[in-house]
Amino acid sequence: MTVKATWNGTVIAESDRTIKLEGNHYFPLGDVDQSLLQPSAKHSVCPWKGTASYVDVVVAGERKRNAGWYYPTPSPAAKEIAGRVAFWKGVKVTHDSDGTSNGTGRWSRMLHRASS
Repeated sequence: MTVKATWNGTVIAESDRTIKLEGNHYFPLGDVDQSLLQPSAKHSVCPWKGTASYVDVVVAGERKRNAGWYYPTPSPAAKEIAGRVAFWKGVKVTHDSDGTSNGTGRWSRMLHRASS
């Protein structure tokens, strides 16, 4: 199954090697257009994954703040998401097999509450 992340009409990431965790697809960095990502000062802590760092997505001069996150040094329990990034906040993540998207999982709701 190929998973694609798009925002503002641009593909940010596309992969058949994502890891789905808590309703979110974590894309390998090699399958992400990193030229569209810029570091953010935001961080959050997950009790079992560790400290997340965030990135802004910038497309055609428009910035979506904190629209992606990753774990630079995930806990041993979450080591499979090392070197991967996930998206939310309006970045549409779809599967080629059924066209479904993310943004409704428990982790997405928890992150949304934490950022409000």
